[in-house]
Amino acid sequence: MNTTISGKAPTLLLAAVALFLVVGMPSLNAAGAVSDFTLNTWGKYLCYAILAIAVDLLWGYTGLLSLGQALFFSLGGYMLGMHLMLMIGKLGAYKSDLPDFMVFLGLKELPDFWQPFYSFPFAALMVLAIPALLAGIFGYLAFRSRIKGVYFSILTQALTYGAALMFFRNDLMMGGNNGFTDFRSLLGADLRSPEIKRALYLASAISLSAVFLFCKWLTTSRFGLIQRAIRDSENRVLFSGYSAANFKLFVFVISAVIAGIGGALYVPQVGIINPSEMMTEKSLEAVVWVAVGGRGTLIGPVLGAIGVNYLKSWATTEYPDLWLIILGATFVIVVLFLPKGIVGVPAQIKSMIDRRKAIKRDRADDLAAINPSPEAE
Repeated sequence: MNTTISGKAPTLLLAAVALFLVVGMPSLNAAGAVSDFTLNTWGKYLCYAILAIAVDLLWGYTGLLSLGQALFFSLGGYMLGMHLMLMIGKLGAYKSDLPDFMVFLGLKELPDFWQPFYSFPFAALMVLAIPALLAGIFGYLAFRSRIKGVYFSILTQALTYGAALMFFRNDLMMGGNNGFTDFRSLLGADLRSPEIKRALYLASAISLSAVFLFCKWLTTSRFGLIQRAIRDSENRVLFSGYSAANFKLFVFVISAVIAGIGGALYVPQVGIINPSEMMTEKSLEAVVWVAVGGRGTLIGPVLGAIGVNYLKSWATTEYPDLWLIILGATFVIVVLFLPKGIVGVPAQIKSMIDRRKAIKRDRADDLAAINPSPEAE
């Protein structure tokens, strides 16, 4: 009976937290107890948590350390950003139907590949399709060539860096180094209104919950067992007759799609997307979130993303010059003293207590053997 109750406790706690994020925070904001700025900030944290789950699905469960997940996150943001830029219309600085950066570059008409993005459903479809397509092509070439380990990390880093350099170019017609900004409306609603901010936060909270449940189902299924087998010993998986390359490709594509969803929700809440969001250091930050929270647990990356970004918001305000030092020190401490992250702290404490009890028990047994009691004699 006690075991059943203790087993249900984490599930009930997660359900309570999810209910608070989905219902409690928007309700408090509507009542004026939580400011629009705070709600917007937490919406950004939740988008980062979606990205962290995408990283953990690869690194924590499949053993693939990708340094390119920020690229897929940014691509999702760019796809929705194209629709948002077209919705500005004549409200821009140049009073033109073209986005401001196109007018600045001297364009007279909208490029053909921009035309379909007037449609929100098409933009939403591209949020999923473009990251999936790029991940599918790259993953197919990488996994069929049996590239893994540090070489896979280096290749994903190179892919991200190359894409960032391409997006920095003005002739790509994606905003250059300034990217997209000055968004005004989404689905006919003013992005600066409290109602749409609340709706975007709610969409982020629901999406995070849905992504968490999907990944929980995926990792606890038969597919999840093969995932962990690939992580622990890929050769054994191959000897068992499974195609490890196909499994890794599937996970890589799913992870890219999840990251793209997070990026699409991130852009309208932050109000800007540019190539700096897809640089390698952004992917490295996501890896730190997963390591701090506890990889291979799903809830750990969520805690790590929210906790580290909350720390970043505080540190960059109070000690702006020390943030990178604080981040590096946090990562070193976690690696050295908390190998299982924040989620593993209770188990680590329990293990220490059990070890001390075992030591005391062994000492008592040794003393009893050295000095037997009269009854024993």
